[in-house]
Amino acid sequence: MRATTPVATTTRLHSVALVGLETADVDVEVHISAGLPSFGLVGLPDKAVAESRERVRAALSSLCLSLPTRRITVNLAPGDLAKEGSHYDLAIALGLLTAMNILPSDGCDGAIVMGELGLDGSIRPVPGILAAAVEAVAQECTLICPLASAREAAWLGDELSIIAAADLGTLIRHLRGETILPQPPPPDLAADDADFRDLRDIRGQESAKRALEIAAAGGHNLLMCGPPGSGKSMLAARIAGLLPPLSAAEMLEVGLIASVGGKLDEQGLRRTPPFRDPHHATSAAAMVGGGSHARPGEISLAHNGVLFLDELPEFSRQVLEALRQPLENGTVTVARARYHVTYPARVLFVAAMNPCRCGYLDDPSRACSRAPQCARDYQKRISGPLLDRIDLHVDVPAVKPQDLTLPVPGESSADVAARVAAARNIQQDRFIALGRDDLRCNAGMGADLIERLCPVQPSAQSVLERATDRLGLSARGYHRVIKVARTLADLDGRETIARVHIAEALGLRRRQPGR
Repeated sequence: MRATTPVATTTRLHSVALVGLETADVDVEVHISAGLPSFGLVGLPDKAVAESRERVRAALSSLCLSLPTRRITVNLAPGDLAKEGSHYDLAIALGLLTAMNILPSDGCDGAIVMGELGLDGSIRPVPGILAAAVEAVAQECTLICPLASAREAAWLGDELSIIAAADLGTLIRHLRGETILPQPPPPDLAADDADFRDLRDIRGQESAKRALEIAAAGGHNLLMCGPPGSGKSMLAARIAGLLPPLSAAEMLEVGLIASVGGKLDEQGLRRTPPFRDPHHATSAAAMVGGGSHARPGEISLAHNGVLFLDELPEFSRQVLEALRQPLENGTVTVARARYHVTYPARVLFVAAMNPCRCGYLDDPSRACSRAPQCARDYQKRISGPLLDRIDLHVDVPAVKPQDLTLPVPGESSADVAARVAAARNIQQDRFIALGRDDLRCNAGMGADLIERLCPVQPSAQSVLERATDRLGLSARGYHRVIKVARTLADLDGRETIARVHIAEALGLRRRQPGR
């Protein structure tokens, strides 16, 4: 390959900037002209983008190519949009190669280019390939990306033309017509073989298992309270196995969030709901999103799945209070000086906690000397507004030794998941009939839908009204009791909410001891 450069030439390629889950078009313009040798990069680049100059120079050198001894200017347009990340490397390199007449002038027309270059000319994966693929389909463009990201992009199937190469030399030969890179095949959805632990492994704790089923069937938030070793974490680890597989639209939502956050592994999209269990030392930015690049947080990475917080009172007050708005609205907005992005955050929130710091409030032989005051102080770390957003409160008592020797219970996760799926199907049909196919489960209903879809029998209504006065339920709590009762009726296959459903929902609504 031999480079010939005219007096002045300009080439233009297309890439994208990531703004939350959305993309913004970015033109990568390369201008080579006479003047003192230099390599300038403009267009509000951050440090990672500015360092592209050295990566591109080294990658070309690995192919025995050198930059022309002229004035090189790379402009990332529009100039008022901040550019972040290393995924502009490949577009800059291809623009230079086109300006140097190594690539044909129309070789990258109608393509979106993303990829980071290694110093040896390799093309490395970058976050956001799936978002770029969606944009390429919308614009009817080809996507040029790293081979390691081809599986991620191929989830869109035959709608998208993909050129995926492992290194710059291979990509150059393809664009010159010397070789042909094959189109990556679409992944097989049936290959998803995630293994969830089974409810059969847990002896006893029947009331907690019942709460798990209700939470999974209606998408209701759940808090488990009990002494250490009672099985709270084991129960929570099994709830994802009770949830129905993700639909195609849900898979794409989950995949986009993971792709933008750089969390989408080589296995790509999965039909199983995500399960996130961050440590209690997690910061507020890591939990709800943020940082210098406004990346999605744990609650968004758990979208359409489960967010499990173990040792709930040990999380900082700032983190817990930051969860209040996302749990209510199903979205989280990250506002920074240069960014204002919104991520989806519709999760099944599951939490576990000890009743007090020592954990043995109900065991006089092991409780600390400050009981029960220590329990009140410990549980006050969780604010009333956050507790008000939790539909189900269940005690998980210590397991008795004789329970550990019981035969393996007959009901498995598959048995419970079948009932959950049946209840979810009832809810889906109900929502679709009203043209609300954006709703997945009862927990997402607003007050207007509660009035239309949750008919309460008169005897049940009187029980609810008396309990509301006696327990001091807020308006939110009142509506959440009805939604839980709606789920209980769905599990029973009943059209109307009966007294028994309201009674069980109220029993699960009570506050934990010590508050």
